[in-house]
Amino acid sequence: MSPSPSPTRGRLPAGDAPPRLSDSWIALAGLSAVFLFEMLDTSVLNVALPTIGRELGSSTTGLQWVSGAYAVAFGGLMLLFGAVADRVGRRRIMLAGLALLAVASLATVAVTTTEQLIAVRVLTGIAAAMTTPGSMALAFRLFDDEGLRVRALTVISTAGLVGLAVGPTVGGFVLAVAPWQVLLLADVPIAALAFIGILVGVARDDAAGLRRGPVVDLHLLARPLVSSGLAFKAASGLAVAGLSYLVTLQLQFAWGWPPALAAVGTLPQVVVLLAGGRLVGPFVQRVGLSRAAGVSAAAVVSGLAVFGALSRQGYVWVLVALVLVAVGMRVVGVVAGVSVLTGLPADRTSVGAALVDTSSELAGGAAVAAAGTIVAAFVTGSITTAPWTASRLASFENALTVAGLGLAAVAAVLVAIGMVRARAADPALGTTAPTPSSALTPTAQESSRV
Repeated sequence: MSPSPSPTRGRLPAGDAPPRLSDSWIALAGLSAVFLFEMLDTSVLNVALPTIGRELGSSTTGLQWVSGAYAVAFGGLMLLFGAVADRVGRRRIMLAGLALLAVASLATVAVTTTEQLIAVRVLTGIAAAMTTPGSMALAFRLFDDEGLRVRALTVISTAGLVGLAVGPTVGGFVLAVAPWQVLLLADVPIAALAFIGILVGVARDDAAGLRRGPVVDLHLLARPLVSSGLAFKAASGLAVAGLSYLVTLQLQFAWGWPPALAAVGTLPQVVVLLAGGRLVGPFVQRVGLSRAAGVSAAAVVSGLAVFGALSRQGYVWVLVALVLVAVGMRVVGVVAGVSVLTGLPADRTSVGAALVDTSSELAGGAAVAAAGTIVAAFVTGSITTAPWTASRLASFENALTVAGLGLAAVAAVLVAIGMVRARAADPALGTTAPTPSSALTPTAQESSRV
C-alpha cells in the first residue's frame, strides 16, 4: 500500500525507498538533466566541426582534440570524482560540478582560438566527471526493487540518449541561423535546471552512507557482472563516438553536405532512439541482463563495421549504420550499468557508476583520437582549409574505411570479452535467466506518472 502524500513528496528520501517513480520526480528530473548535458556535449559539436575548423583555422589534429578533449577529461577524472563523491557526498560534488559547467559554458563567448576552445572542452569534461557518476548512483540507490532501478536508469538514460540523438540534428539547424558558440551556451540553462532539481529533490548526504576506503578495490573488477558490464559499455562507447566522428567527416567533408543537410541525415537515428524506449524492458525481461547487453553491444559494433565497409557506396549504408548503432545503444547503456552496480557493494555505487562511464568515455576518446590520427596519416594538410582534389578525396575516404573497420575490430574484441565474462556470472542475478516481466515493464498507469 502506497504511503500517504507528504510535504516532502518528490524529494529523495534519506532511508525510505519510494514505491513508484513518480514519488521522486523532482530528483529524477534533476538527475536526467545531468545525463542530458553529458550526452548532448558528446554529440552537439560533431556536426559543427567543419564550421569551427574553418572559423578558427584548426589543423586536423586540433579539430580532433576539439572533439576528443571532453571525452578524455571526462573519462580520465570520473573515477577520481566518483571516489571523492563516495567519501564527501554525492550531492555536494554534483552541485559543484554543475556550477563549473555553467561557468565553462559561459566562457565560450570569449573563445577566439582552437587552443582556447580545447581548454573550455576540458573544463566541461571535468564538470561532467564531477556530476555523472553521482547521478547514476543516486538513481540506483533511490529504489530497492530491481525493476524500479532499471526503470529509473531507463528514464535518466533516455534523457541522455535524447541529447546524444538530437545533438547533431539540432546543431545542424542552429548553425544555419546562429554562430556555433550557441551550441555550448545551451549548457547554461540545462545546468541551472539540474542544479535546482538536485538541490530541491535530493536530500543531503547521510554521513553514515559515505565511505573512507581506497578508490577502487581491484578484486571488485574481477566480479563477472562488473567486468562483463564494463566490457560491453566500453565497446559501445568506442563504436558510438567513433561512428559519430566518422559520419560527420563523411557527410560534410567527403560529400560536401552543409550542416543543415547533415542534420537531416542523422534524423533516422533520432527516431529509433526515441521510439525504442518502450522495448527495452520487454527485451531485457526476455533474454536477461547480460545477454541483452551482449546482443545490443554487438549491434552497435555491427553498425560501425557497416560504415567502415560500405559507407562510401552511398548514404543508404550510413543510414543502416546509424540505425544499428541506435538500436544497440538504446539497450546497452541501461543493462550494462545495472549489471555493474548490481555486482558491487552498496557503498561503492558512485565508484561503480564512475567505472561504467569511465570505460565508455575513455574508449570513446581513444576512438576519436585513433580516427583523427588515421585521417591525418592518410591526408596531407588540414582537412578544414586545404583544397580538395580527386586524389586527396580518395585518400580521405580510404582513411575513413580503415578507421571504421579498425575501430569495429577493437570493439568486437571487447564484446567477446564481455560475453565470456557474462557466462561466468551468477544466473540468480539475472544474467542468464530471464528477469520477471513485472520487474521491468511498467504499467500504463505508472508510465503516465513518469
